[in-house]
Parts: sequence; structure tokens; C-alpha cells
Amino acid sequence: MLAGKRILLIIGGGVAAYKALDLSRRLMERGASVRGVLTSGGQEFITPLSVASLTGEQCYTNLFSLKDEAEMGHIRLSREADLIVIAPATADLIAKMANGHANDLASTILLATDKPVLIAPAMNAQMWDHAAVRRNVKQLGEDGVMMVGPDAGLLACGEVGAGRLADVMDIVGAVEDFFSRQSGALAGKHIVVTAGPTHEPIDPVRYIANRSSGKQGFAIAGALANLGAQVTLVAGPVDQPTPAGVTRVDIQTALEMDAAVKAALPADAAVCVAAVADWRAASGAEQKLKKSKDGLPDLKLTENPDILKGLASMGEGRPALVVGFAAETENVIEYATAKRARKGCDIIVANDVSATGGAMGGTTNEIHIISEDGTDSWPRMDKVEVASRLAHLIAAKLNA
Repeated sequence: MLAGKRILLIIGGGVAAYKALDLSRRLMERGASVRGVLTSGGQEFITPLSVASLTGEQCYTNLFSLKDEAEMGHIRLSREADLIVIAPATADLIAKMANGHANDLASTILLATDKPVLIAPAMNAQMWDHAAVRRNVKQLGEDGVMMVGPDAGLLACGEVGAGRLADVMDIVGAVEDFFSRQSGALAGKHIVVTAGPTHEPIDPVRYIANRSSGKQGFAIAGALANLGAQVTLVAGPVDQPTPAGVTRVDIQTALEMDAAVKAALPADAAVCVAAVADWRAASGAEQKLKKSKDGLPDLKLTENPDILKGLASMGEGRPALVVGFAAETENVIEYATAKRARKGCDIIVANDVSATGGAMGGTTNEIHIISEDGTDSWPRMDKVEVASRLAHLIAAKLNA
């Protein structure tokens, strides 16, 4: 499956470094060639000789090697691979990547590369939960860095929690998934997806929102990436893991979502799944609002931008395919059909979000695809399956 693929394996300084040797062997069994870069910390656990013996390639360790750097070794290493894998990715390496440091061979390669990067974090559970590490991981996700793991369980330090290096075969699977996406039906396509709610502030402690969980939008972003698309996911305030291979941009308000979508263009398609608030406070209060004499605050509302309609009607630069979602509680197909005509989008995906429908916040969905071809009603299924079927439909439309 990985025949002819060139992988640069950067091995960080953690006790899990020994697993990188098995990872090299598993990747090579599948046809890949592996070249190792061992950090100074990594050398405290395994040797360059063991890496070189397993891979059959020189193992690189020193940014200031006279021989290697005479040939601009760090540039060559950063460009010759099809994929860079970091396993284990320590807190230090993650911090260097997120902040653009380049003070050793590994970090210099990562700053100089134009190739995709997959990290497999491994560290103490408290380190993994530290605010600085979480910020850095979030930044890497926004930069397009892919991640597998970490797993939870008994750690080398004797503590229990999240921080274990992902199983070697899970890392291999993530590598295989990456290359399968590269050759997928949406390879070379850029798709913007919006997901989740927006929060429109009324004052510092209150906001206008809705019950959207973001599950369907995140699943769609992941399914599109699995078919090879370059996906930009503009996400409202939800606690959902970023799908592998997806670039995530976090926002809070509809105005921020509108700006992020425009900044992500041009795109081949846009899939507007987000439940964007229709209104926002005309002027958000800087201090907490107090009750007036009659007990009611003087709250004035104004309309938010119509992101879906804006994309569908933008003229030059319009995505070739614009897909919207219609969350309805009654007359679902009728209202969604009217919405498609009103917005000018190519497809409306309609679903029942009433209490009996169970779509908003739930794990299943029952949708109706409304397009110029008519209405196609799908049976109730898991949101992941909905996402997969919709991704294939989008691929068929774009490739037609």
C-alpha cells in the first residue's frame, strides 16, 4: 500500500522512542522507504546505529554536520520526503513547531519543509493537559498538521491518563489513510466546511446561541478529507476533536465565521453545515446588563450576515458547488425547498431538528437532499455514515 512512498521519521526524546524502531519496520513492510532523524533527546533512549540498521539509510542527528550541511542537508531532508512523521512527538518538539523555532536539526527541517506532517504525541498526562501544550496542539491543527493519539492508560512514569504514544499499527494506519486520501476522489480539491453554532454576545456573561453540537459538520469535514480533499473547517464553539487532515479555524460569532470563510476562499466547494445565529445584539454591552424598572433589558437585535447566500451569489470566484443545510422543526421538505430557491445554493440538506427528530445534539440524522434534480430522502443513519454518503455525492458532483 505504501510502495514507493518516502517517509522522514523524526524521533523525539521520550521513553516511547524505542517504538519508532518497530514503526520503521512496519512502514517498510508495506513498501515505504524510511529515513530517520534522531533528536538529542531521542539519542538518550536509542542509538543512530539502531535506526540506520533497521531503515538501511543514514540516520541524521546534527544540524551542524560539516558533511551533511555542506550539501544543505536540512533543506534536502525537508523536501525529499512525501510525508514527515514525528513519533514520539514530545511537548518540546510540539512547542518548537507551533512557535516556529529552529535550533536543532529536527525543528529546522520542520520549519523548512513544504511537505505534510503527522505527529504522534507522547508525554506525561499532566504535560498533555497543560494549557501551553493544548494551545500549541490547537495551533498545529490550524496549521494543517495531522495528529494520531495520544492514547490513555498506564504511562512510563507510573501515572494513568492520556499521553501514551498511539499504538504502532494505529500510526501506520494514519499514514496509510493519508496516502489513500491523496489519491482519493477529491484529491486536489479545496472545500470549506462550516460547523457548530455561533455565540452572539449580549454582555460579558450572556449570549445568543443554539443547541448545535457540531457533530454532523465535523463528520462531513472528516469524510471529505478521507476522499483526498484539502478541507478548511470553520468551527463554532464546540468541544469536538479535529478530524485527521483537516485545517480547523475556531470562531465565536457569525461575523467571525463570515470573515473566516471569505479568508479561506478560493474553494471548489463550500458546505455550510453550521447553525449560524440569525441575529445578534445591535450593540453588545461592556458590562453585565441590569434589570430595568419593568424587569426587562432594552435589547435591540440586528441581522447577522447570510453566509450561505453570500457564497451562492458571489459571482466571480463562487465555489463550483455550494451546499447548505436547513434545520427545520415542521414542513421540512417544503421549507427547505423554499430556502434553496431563496439562497441560490446548489443543494440543500434538510433535516428535522425538532425534539422528536433527535438530530440536534444526537448521533443520528435523517436527511433529504434537495437539488435541481428533485428530492432524495435518505433513511435515518449514523451521522458518520451520512457524512460519508454526502462526501461521495459531493465528489460525484464536482467530478461531473
